[in-house]
Amino acid sequence: MRLTLMQFLSLDGVTQGPGAPDEDTSDGFTRGGWFVPHLDDTFLRMVTGWVREADGFLLGRHTYENFARDWPKATDPNDEVAKQLNGRPKYVASQTLTAGEWAPTTVLSGDVAARVAELKRQPGRELQIHGSARLAQSLLAAQLIDELRLVIAPVVVGAGRRLFPDGGTPAGLRLMRTDTTPRGLAIHVYEPAGPPATGSFGVDDRPT
Repeated sequence: MRLTLMQFLSLDGVTQGPGAPDEDTSDGFTRGGWFVPHLDDTFLRMVTGWVREADGFLLGRHTYENFARDWPKATDPNDEVAKQLNGRPKYVASQTLTAGEWAPTTVLSGDVAARVAELKRQPGRELQIHGSARLAQSLLAAQLIDELRLVIAPVVVGAGRRLFPDGGTPAGLRLMRTDTTPRGLAIHVYEPAGPPATGSFGVDDRPT
């Protein structure tokens, strides 16, 4: 399976609490809900298409607990996202949970990167990470993520947890495609491209 990451970001790189003011108030964060004003039908159709490609979902503990609380309540048979999230296998990376009530769930503990590498060797289409920034950071550092779908909202949050923090692992990325939505979301799809390239630019390098 390919491991794909879906992540909401602000223009200044914040990933924390995109969906509601009280979604994630850890570390005193008080600016949640910044993504919601930019949702539209175009983006929701895009998400539906992505989720249809999933054969499983990989989540960090905090995201898993939020999803497990909310998504089982979505019982509309025409809601394709709810259908996929509720029906497909879920894998939660946690050193504290021993079981998950949102069936079917498997807890990945111990060496999570090794467990994820095992999952990737199984046949299938996509194993999708939604949110779960800390988990994503560790799997990016382990070079296990095959595709990043970064959805950038036109807002500067000014504080909060970031997907790419100071001191993070350097990485080069290859832009595969881009898209935009009527309410201003910019979707950038990348594949890892090894270590970041560097260079120098001098006066003689200007195009003529």
